[in-house]
Amino acid sequence: MSGEAFPFTLSDAEWRSRLSPEQYAILRGHATERPGSCALNDEKRPGRFYCAGCGQVLFVSGGKFDSGTGWPSFTTPEDGAIGETVDRSHGMVRTEVHCATCGGHLGHVFPDGPPPTGLRYCINGIVLRFEPAG
Repeated sequence: MSGEAFPFTLSDAEWRSRLSPEQYAILRGHATERPGSCALNDEKRPGRFYCAGCGQVLFVSGGKFDSGTGWPSFTTPEDGAIGETVDRSHGMVRTEVHCATCGGHLGHVFPDGPPPTGLRYCINGIVLRFEPAG
């Protein structure tokens, strides 16, 4: 994110009051939840997944799949909802994904997903809010 300006911004104190400590650690501090620790990994109902930080629609359930990793995984984000940066932490190079509206860290995208995109958006479920369709 390196100084990138986002449409939705808050002060650090506002972020801390808006988010749970775990959400803050991930969205603002680039932490990662334990695999298998979020109920959204098993969510199979039709609906939408929103950023817990700003409410931006990030994914719809039709693109969600079980990757076996322990994190909610998706093949395709909503148009314009996700930004990407290079993550060189932990001695590797990965593509980090963040909310394009608030800049919150969501997870990473990998080129080992199923068709049609071949991508796997591996997302920390605790930073998502799910709303079932209907």
